[in-house]
Amino acid sequence: MVRDSLGYVSSNRIGTGTGESFDNIYGFIEKEPIRQVYIKSRLHGKVMEVKTHMPIANARVEVFDVNNVLLQTLTTDEGGAYDTEVAYEPAYILKAGKEGYSSADDYSVAKQVDREHDFELEPKPQMTKGTDLAKILNIPMIYFDLDKSNIRPDAEVELQKIVEVLKEYPDMKIDIRSHTDSRASDSYNLRLSDRRAKSTLEYLVTHGIDRRRLTARGYGETMLLNNCSNGVKCSEAEHQLNRRSEFIVIN
Repeated sequence: MVRDSLGYVSSNRIGTGTGESFDNIYGFIEKEPIRQVYIKSRLHGKVMEVKTHMPIANARVEVFDVNNVLLQTLTTDEGGAYDTEVAYEPAYILKAGKEGYSSADDYSVAKQVDREHDFELEPKPQMTKGTDLAKILNIPMIYFDLDKSNIRPDAEVELQKIVEVLKEYPDMKIDIRSHTDSRASDSYNLRLSDRRAKSTLEYLVTHGIDRRRLTARGYGETMLLNNCSNGVKCSEAEHQLNRRSEFIVIN
C-alpha cells in the first residue's frame, strides 16, 4: 500500500490591489513515490578461436568498469556466446580467456546501450621438453656483438618475452645454450660463449626468475648453423647467425 505524502512549497507572489508582495504557501499531495529509473547496457558477443573461428565454449568473460572494478564474470555457452545486462557505465573493459589460450581484452566506450563484441583467442603453444622457446614463440635469436657478452638492447626486448613465459609457467626449467661464430680460437670461443650464457642467465634472474630453474652452458663454435667454420670467408651477417642463445625446455 502506498501512503499519500503531504508537502508544501512557498513562492513570492505579487499581491493584488495593494501592490505588496506576499509569501504564499501551497500544499500538495504525492499520490505515488517518485521512482528512480536505472539504465542498463546489454553486452553480448562470441568467443572464437583466432584461426578457425570455431566457437570456444566455457570461456570466461569478465566485465570491469573504468576503475578496473569487476562487475560480472560470465561463461560462454556451447556456441561460444555470452550475453548479459549491466548497469550503464560510460565505458567498460571486457576481458576474455580460457585455460590453454592467450587472453584478450577490449576497452569499450558505451555510447549505445547495446554493445556487441567478439573475441578471438589464440591457442598457447605446447611447451614440451626439448623444445626451444625462441622457436616455439617465434621470436628472433638472441644475438651478441663480436667478442662481447653483454646483453644488447634489441636482445633485451626478446629476453623479456622469455621472462613472461617463465612467469606464466612457474614449474618450467630451461637450459640456456650460447654459441659463437668461428672467428678467434676454439678455446677462446668456448670461454666467450660460456660468459654469454651466464650473462643471459643473470639477466633472467635479475628480472624475477628463480636461479634454480635455470642452467647455462657455452658451446663455442661447435654447433654452427652454416658453413662459416675456421678459414671460410663469410659475411658479417652470416657470422652473426652463429652468435646466438637458445632456451631449451628441460622440465
